[in-house]
Amino acid sequence: MIARIVRKTAAALVRTWAGRILLAAAAICALWIGSLWWQMNTWPDHLSASGDAGIVLGAALWNGEPSPALKERLDRAALLYKQRRIAHIIVSGGPDRSDSQLTEADGMRSYLLRFGIPDTAVVMERRSTSTYENILFSREIVQRNDWHSTVIITHKYHAPRALDIAKFVGLEHPEVSAVDSKVLMMSWHQSRETMAWIKWELDKLLLLVQTGGRA
Repeated sequence: MIARIVRKTAAALVRTWAGRILLAAAAICALWIGSLWWQMNTWPDHLSASGDAGIVLGAALWNGEPSPALKERLDRAALLYKQRRIAHIIVSGGPDRSDSQLTEADGMRSYLLRFGIPDTAVVMERRSTSTYENILFSREIVQRNDWHSTVIITHKYHAPRALDIAKFVGLEHPEVSAVDSKVLMMSWHQSRETMAWIKWELDKLLLLVQTGGRA
């Protein structure tokens, strides 16, 4: 019964120009989402990525310690540093809650130091509250230190949007080293990331309008 109603409704829509446009828009949206999910599931690990600095995108702290997911990102950063693929590590993230005593960057730095990364190699970015700000504010650190290549370190599901943001803000020669998580429920995070992508596309359009077409 429901299927018959859906078929009749679709047929009625096809008979009008407005309906055809609506169905075409729905098809394009479905294709775009399918393409995004394909990217999130097939993004390569890029263990061979290298640059002047790695930028670890922040995530939640649990009682002042990096969450299991954030530890995955930090472990990747430590591996790249110890393999001499990156010379510095920018840990990027502000307070994850209004009552937080530590910023995400503070927790990430402490974790890396405990695992043998020298203090001189770790630079904190403690203001950001979104992926866009993670990368935008980290770019300021990169430019201030006259670094010319960067590796963004995050999870696979997050990698496509992170790279798009990096290119949009003008980060020089960005790469992404993406972790395939063993602790995250991917269906949930990929669904959230789809909504975050839609919001980013709208934000990007607004930023272009505000700046007269300049990122």
